[in-house]
Amino acid sequence: MSSAPLSSPAKRRPGKSGWRRRLPLLGVVLLAALIVVGLWPRPIPVEVATVTRGPLVVTVDEEGMTRVKNRYVVSAPVSGQLRRIDWKAGAVVEAGRTVLAVLETGGADFLDARRQAQAEAAVRAAEAARDAAGARRERALAASRLAALDLERSRTLRAQAVLSAQELDAAQMRAETTVQEARAAEFGFKVAEFEVQQAQALLTRGLPGAGAEPLVITSPVSGRILRVFQESARLVPPGFALLEVGDPTDLEVRIEVLSRDGVAITPGARVMLEQWGGPEPLQARVRWVEPSAFTKISALGVEEQRVYVIADFVDPIARRRSLGDSYRVEARIVVWEKPDALRAPAGALFQRAGRWQTFVVDEGRARLRTVGVGRGNGVQAEVLEGVAEGARLVVYPGDKVSDGTRVNALVVSGR
Repeated sequence: MSSAPLSSPAKRRPGKSGWRRRLPLLGVVLLAALIVVGLWPRPIPVEVATVTRGPLVVTVDEEGMTRVKNRYVVSAPVSGQLRRIDWKAGAVVEAGRTVLAVLETGGADFLDARRQAQAEAAVRAAEAARDAAGARRERALAASRLAALDLERSRTLRAQAVLSAQELDAAQMRAETTVQEARAAEFGFKVAEFEVQQAQALLTRGLPGAGAEPLVITSPVSGRILRVFQESARLVPPGFALLEVGDPTDLEVRIEVLSRDGVAITPGARVMLEQWGGPEPLQARVRWVEPSAFTKISALGVEEQRVYVIADFVDPIARRRSLGDSYRVEARIVVWEKPDALRAPAGALFQRAGRWQTFVVDEGRARLRTVGVGRGNGVQAEVLEGVAEGARLVVYPGDKVSDGTRVNALVVSGR
């Protein structure tokens, strides 16, 4: 009896089976590679600014207010019935010719012996004050002429490179200051003359036999009416304020600063006036810093010691013709400036252990550098050592940036 032959087993393909056995291993390797790639530190995006060279100005920024330098309050010399004043603020007046007010005394200004003696003494005192004002005017005019000559000599020496720029600026400041003092002395002399005329008029009206004509009050100076204190007709006592007159083109700026900032401000310092309503800033110079401070409560309820800084305009009147009395301005007082300073953005500098440091971008990595820092204005600071011009610094690095960290500069700015 014969049996069927047994079939032999099929041959396996070793290549295909080996590939299947390696699939899990390949998956593990691929997963590990993905994990490594995912966990590999990426460059941190940072903002980068370039160290540049140029002018650097440190200023004290505060609000200020314009005011007329020389003003005069016209008052009633005697009691009487005031006629209605039709003048309005801004009207043009001329010294000795424009009638500001009329006062009907009804003979009440007649003088007895005692009051007549007082009136005569008042005339003599007014004449003495006028003579003193005239002497001050002559002295101020002479000082102004001398300062103008000194300025011309200083400009000539500066052109010959004999005089420094600082000495020329000082000569220019003296010239400007003496001109302002001469204008103030001229105003004082005109006011003194007006006082003499008023005193003489009162003495003449009080003499026996003088008529009871209304008392006419004219303008003491040429300029404009700044304020009208009393418009309606009424009975006024002696010394009652009626109007205020002055020259609105003769302006100065009163700036209110913290006392600690006022210590750093010196006469002659340059002032830039902004936000006054014109297209370009106005230029002024500090005339003086008041020696006495005052206490003021800030908007946050904090007591502050403040002091007034007085500055004179440098620009011609044509540039500020629309600027008037008590107008608000934003003042930037220069306390330090350097025309050719190595500048770095203030946001790129920080302190560690009492030293100034910064991060410099070098071949895609942040490198910690110790630098020397001079004066700054809150936006830029002077770099004395540690970095060179053209170096790229990380601005506001944050906690993620350290020495050697890979960074990616997203924004390059020349702040």
